[in-house]
Amino acid sequence: MSAPIRRSEPRSQGRSEPRSVPRAEPRPMPRAEPRSVPRAEPRSVPRAEPRSVRRSVLSDGVHESLKALILEHRLAPEARLNIEALARDLRVSPTPVREALARLESEGLVRKRPLAGYTVSPLLTRDEFNDMFDMRIVLEGASARWAAIRATAGLRATINIEATISYEAAAPDSEGPRSHASFTALDARFHDRLAQAAGNPLLRDAITRLHAHLHIHRLYFPYAETASTTDEHRQIAAAVQAADPDRAEAAMHAHLAAARTRHLQAFSP
Repeated sequence: MSAPIRRSEPRSQGRSEPRSVPRAEPRPMPRAEPRSVPRAEPRSVPRAEPRSVRRSVLSDGVHESLKALILEHRLAPEARLNIEALARDLRVSPTPVREALARLESEGLVRKRPLAGYTVSPLLTRDEFNDMFDMRIVLEGASARWAAIRATAGLRATINIEATISYEAAAPDSEGPRSHASFTALDARFHDRLAQAAGNPLLRDAITRLHAHLHIHRLYFPYAETASTTDEHRQIAAAVQAADPDRAEAAMHAHLAAARTRHLQAFSP
């Protein structure tokens, strides 16, 4: 008998364990430092003036130009004013001319009529002129009195300086209208300083309106009398500086009485 064949047991082949390969750690990349780029400095662009400011300055200039033309009678009393023509002459648009005429109307130098436009205010009659001076005596007497009481030290000094400025104006036909305008401005500024020192805005506004009518008449003012006007201003200023209300009011009344007499020469008897 043949010997039984012995079945060989399969060899248990052991599974080879995978080798643990050490994992390469990622190398830290060097961090790039940010480049410091020089920052451009912002350009200083000049700031444009606001339109309203420029417009206001233009309107003021047109107002002063038209006022001078009226005071010098280059725009005659009762003359009709053409806005377009004035704008061309002054080399501006019609808008600032309209604004200036509205201001001149509030000052009494021009009048506006429906459908007719603006005209230069007429000269006052003799009676109207006397009425105006009666009002000036009432208002400016109070102005001088209150200025002597209420004025600050700075305004007292300013009034005194204004009064000491002497301007010997020549007649308009010898040096042109410039002398008339200069004397008018000097006189108006002195009276306005007193009204300012009085501390009453309504009083100051009323005096300004009265002066507008007076200045139209100044073309006929006897210019040889400017020295008298200067002396009278100095007496008023001295009383205000001394804080003497009675003397200031009396000096103003005397000044206005003398001024009325000087101006009445412009009217025919």
